[in-house]
Parts: sequence; structure tokens; C-alpha cells
Amino acid sequence: MGRSTRGIHPDEGGTWQVDKIWRGTRFRQRGFTSAGEAQAWLIKQLEELRTVTLHGARPKRTFDQAAAHYVTIFQDKVSIETETSWLKSVMPHIGHLQLNQVHDGTLAPYVAKRLAQGRSHKTVNSGLGIVRRILNLAAKSWRDENGMTWLEHAPAITMLPLVGHQREPQPLSWGQQRKLLPLLPDHLARMALFDLNTGVRDDVVCNLRWDWEIQVPELGISVFEVPREHVKGRRRPRVVVCNSVAQSIIESQRGRHEEFVFVWRRERVKNLDDAPVMPYRPIQTMHNTAWQRARREAGMPDLHVHDLRHTVGMRLREAGVPESTVADILWHSNASMTRHYSVAQIVELHAALEKIKEDSGRWNKSLATLRREHEEAKRVALEGESHPKVTQQRKTG
Repeated sequence: MGRSTRGIHPDEGGTWQVDKIWRGTRFRQRGFTSAGEAQAWLIKQLEELRTVTLHGARPKRTFDQAAAHYVTIFQDKVSIETETSWLKSVMPHIGHLQLNQVHDGTLAPYVAKRLAQGRSHKTVNSGLGIVRRILNLAAKSWRDENGMTWLEHAPAITMLPLVGHQREPQPLSWGQQRKLLPLLPDHLARMALFDLNTGVRDDVVCNLRWDWEIQVPELGISVFEVPREHVKGRRRPRVVVCNSVAQSIIESQRGRHEEFVFVWRRERVKNLDDAPVMPYRPIQTMHNTAWQRARREAGMPDLHVHDLRHTVGMRLREAGVPESTVADILWHSNASMTRHYSVAQIVELHAALEKIKEDSGRWNKSLATLRREHEEAKRVALEGESHPKVTQQRKTG
């Protein structure tokens, strides 16, 4: 059977190109060094297409094609932005591979690189999880025009172990809080203190808007009704209740920005009578360079912004607040929670948050904190033993 090589043409600069249409499919490629190289490429492409058309073979698809298909069909998924970021991290390692070439062996360089970058097992598993999800869909759900799945069998992707590799929450003690906040820039200290008195996620603090505010005259405070688009899970709106400390922070922010509550601008250190260097603008994240510097100077290099939320949960429980009320404040799933907040519920949540606005002398320590303090005490004791004090005896005449 003769093979037609029509569609191969010389290109500029002495190279060759392929531009051929066969049964409605166009094959186009440039940059071949010779007509023979171009012909070999075209023959291979035509043979693969003939096999698929005549014998019903499964078309070969690359992982980046499957990933693009996944993002397209799940573009309205709540977590699609997060999943897209995981795909970006894994794509340089397997994006060019055909689906049947993706397995533990080809994923091993990705795993090794992420671990070398200091990523946790949980974070690495997030990337592996989205790969496994796409391969399973390709093997079970996605089908071509002939009814064949994109992948014959999905491989078993091995996840990294989590036991012994998960970071424990590190709630702040009152002493640690007093040490950390003064080291933060003013705008970030206000946001952290607001978080420590409301328990909301840091992305909500960054996105808090004035048009979400609702005045509660009965209490003389504000609440903020957060649209479900800014709530994890996006199931329904949630309410941020301000205790007296959080309310004072809100009042200090009024008039700075028309839309956002928490904003920042570079202030002048000289020529103070001149106009500010820049207008106020929103803050993208609390976990920034200033946060990292402050936690390091405070002796808490592994402190996460999310630990502020854990701190609120621990303080509420220590204050004897019922678990159902804690769940409402922290926006945990709670089947008994109604979709619409009543003033009575707002009063209940406000009273609970008032109990944690200042140091009440409680232990306010987690087991993880006690363990760290114990290990630090042992370290100091050992250093003292390794460097004993030398006393000089007084000479007697």
C-alpha cells in the first residue's frame, strides 16, 4: 500500500513543513530539517489516525489535554482555583506524557521535588489527588465519539503517609499574643487582633467589605453578613459577630476605604505634612513577608495565620462555651444551624466572644504548647550543664 507524501513543503530558512488534511483532520507541523524527517512524522500521524478510524483503537491523549478538559467541565466547581494551582505544580513533570504513561514511577520526580522544597505530605497528596481524580475520570467516565474511554485502566496512585507527618495546630497563649502583635505592622496587627476576637478565616478578613455590615442597635455593635461566594464550601452566607474589641477595630477603620474594611498604604516617615505616598488599598493576604518576619522575631517561626482561628476555638472551649455555639462562631458544619440568624442568636454569639476578649488567667495552652515549652526547658537545662559557671576562689593570704 503506497503512502502519499503530499502536504510536505519546503519552508523559509531551508526547513520543511507539513500541512495536510486527511478525512477532516488537519496535520500541521513546522521546523523539520529535511523532507524525509517531515515524511516520517506525517506517516506516523496518519498511521495512528487510520488505526483509530478503522480498528477502533483508543486515541492517545496527553495528560495536559485531560487536565484542560477537567478544568473546562468543572470550571464552576468551588475548589477549581485551588485544583488548578495543584495542576500547575505537577504539569511540568507529567503534562507531556500520554495518559497511560502516568503512574507512580513518572510521578516520583514531582514528589521528590515538592518534598525537597519543604512541602508537607498533605500538600503533596493534594497534587497527587487531582492527578488520580483525572485518571479515574478518563478511565471510567470520559468517552470519545466511538464510545471508548480515554484510558483503559486507571493506575493506583500511591499517596504519602500522613501519620507522623501532619503539623499540629499551634494556638497562641496570651503571652505569645502579647509578644507577637507589637512586632507586626499596625495594619496587620489590627487584622490579627480582629481574627483573634472573631475566629474567621484570614481570607474573610482580607475581603471584609463595608456593604456587608449590618448594625445591631440592641447590642450597639455590627455584624457582617458574608456572601456565600466568600464562605468555604459556598453553601450559604455566614455572619461575623464583633465583640467589643473587634468592634473597636472596625470603628478605627472607618473612612479609610470606600469598599474594604482592612486596607494598607505606605506612610511617610518624613515630610509628614505632605500628602500620603499612596492611597489605601486592599490587602491580598495576611501571610506575607511582614507576618513571616514578626513570627520569626517572636520565636514562633512555624506559626500559621490559621492558628489564630485555632486560638479562638480553644479559648471559647476554655471559657465553657457550648460546642454548638463554638461551631456557629467558627462556621463549622452544624445541622441544627438555621439559614437565617435571629437577634437572639447574635446575642448568644456576642456573649460568647466577649468571654475571650482579654486574658482571664486561664491556662490557655494546648498539649502541643506544653510539649514545646517542656522541650525548650530541657534544651536550656542541657545548655546550662554543658557550659557550667566557673567561680574564682578568693585567695587567702
